[in-house]
Order: sequence, then structure tokens, then C-alpha cells
Amino acid sequence: MFGVHPAPGDAPVCSRKGCRERATWQLLWNNPRIHAPERRKAWASCPEHVTWFEEYLRERGLWKETLPLTAGQPMGAL
Repeated sequence: MFGVHPAPGDAPVCSRKGCRERATWQLLWNNPRIHAPERRKAWASCPEHVTWFEEYLRERGLWKETLPLTAGQPMGAL
């Protein structure tokens, strides 16, 4: 549902199920029950779904940070 990995050079698309819009945000998260504290997973989001993703992750205590996607910087790279 969430892991959309574009081919190198392609713009990422939103990770929301059924959405094919260009992603402009990345939501960094981790599940403390299974991930080391410093690990960050990333979901891509279009502007329409960024609030939905953030609320979903916050309600579960998984959200860490929301950042704009920057050209030339891979998702999850800080």
C-alpha cells in the first residue's frame, strides 16, 4: 500500500493507495517496537494526502518528521 519506489530519474508518486499524483512531501517514521530508534522509513505524499498520512502516523505514535521532497535527494535522506 505505501512503498512506491520510482525508477531512477522518475519523480516519486504518492504512497496513498490508489493515488498516482506526484509526491512533493516525505513523511519519516519508525515503529519503535521493531526498528532501531535512529532508523527512518519514508512514505511519499502528494499535497492532498500529506495530512492524512501525518494523522495516521501520529495516532499510532510512529511519526517523526514531514519534509519536502527535494530534487536530487533520495527519500529518507537527511
